[in-house]
Amino acid sequence: MRVVFMGTPEFSVPVLEALVAAGHEIAAVYSQPPRPAGRGKKDRPSPVQARAEALGLEVRHPVSLKGAEEQAEFAALEADVAVVVAYGLILPQAILDAPARGCLNIHASLLPRWRGAAPIHRAILSGDPETGVCIMQMEAGLDTGPVLLREALKIGAEETTGALHDRLSEMGARLIVTALERLDMLEPAVQPEAGVTYAQKIDKAEAVLDWSLPAEEVSRKVRGLAPFPGAWTMVGDQRIKLLGARVVPGEGAPGEALDDGFVIACGSGAVQVTRAQRAGKGAQDVETFLRGMKVPAGTVLGGT
Repeated sequence: MRVVFMGTPEFSVPVLEALVAAGHEIAAVYSQPPRPAGRGKKDRPSPVQARAEALGLEVRHPVSLKGAEEQAEFAALEADVAVVVAYGLILPQAILDAPARGCLNIHASLLPRWRGAAPIHRAILSGDPETGVCIMQMEAGLDTGPVLLREALKIGAEETTGALHDRLSEMGARLIVTALERLDMLEPAVQPEAGVTYAQKIDKAEAVLDWSLPAEEVSRKVRGLAPFPGAWTMVGDQRIKLLGARVVPGEGAPGEALDDGFVIACGSGAVQVTRAQRAGKGAQDVETFLRGMKVPAGTVLGGT
């Protein structure tokens, strides 16, 4: 097929690569404009733009698709279909209608659960036992379109958003190739009204840990916010990001280190921190972290 690809972050890159590998003609790639990044705050192209250019594909990055000129340029591509995955712009109706077969979205949840911006984070934060990917025919509403194809996977007991992100990205790449192969045979399934939830964008204010919560909730927050923005707590006068955790036996005052191996008491139960990061340092497994910064038994974590 002649495909317009629309995506921006790392999550979208395996999808673009899969479409190219499957032999589809990529008419153009749409991505968010380069943005300031790094210490020098120089404009940096998105992961999708960088990969598309490496593949020799035309890249466009309009700041909006609401203008008549942008819409005419999009329509002039005469695409069979647009594949959209974490693009970052709302598509006006004129864009949705332009490809002959419409626009297909790859969404990282089992719709109608977790429509919106942060479905992977929210699935872990809420303790969902499973999630998955839906290939959806796009319409004007927020992730409301009929689903053409879906696949579920179980969320691991110690899985972080980063690890789940990578698994779902690969799943989405595989499913969209299947969907395009079988497009004439797939029956769109209207999403039920029951079970709708919205995955609000992650706010950095959510990242501070409350050790008075049960261990399971603390573990979910650590894993759900890893690697970004990273749940954090104070250890003495240092702000530490916790990027991996598991629930373990143990009781004590909330926030108290129960041993020298980063086992911390919660409101009920305890968590073992498995990965952590000091300010200005890289993320480290717990053994390496504790060689550089001790957290002895009796230390009380928390505060701001």
